[in-house]
Amino acid sequence: MKKFSDILANLEPIEHIQKLELFNKDGSKAGEIENKPGSAGSLKLYHHLWKKWGIINNEAAKDGLDLYAEHTDDAAGNPGKHPNIDRLFGLVARNEELTVNVVKQTLH
Repeated sequence: MKKFSDILANLEPIEHIQKLELFNKDGSKAGEIENKPGSAGSLKLYHHLWKKWGIINNEAAKDGLDLYAEHTDDAAGNPGKHPNIDRLFGLVARNEELTVNVVKQTLH
């Protein structure tokens, strides 16, 4: 099994992204993932899923759970420890989907 850090190294760079805003099918905000320490890896992974699938649906969520590698098992055994992985588990369980809005970094 590949490690999450190895998988991240092969995904598209995200330096140009400030955050991803996630929306439920009804348009309500489901959350956001900021480009900051502790969540940059999740931002990179969710951005990859959005680019690949165009939406974070059941198939994309399953793909994401595979890509989270060793963290997926840790999240399954420790609900709440990895909220961005928990979100993918929830999408699969409820067969829901999220749309994504990419907020780019602003130049100062």
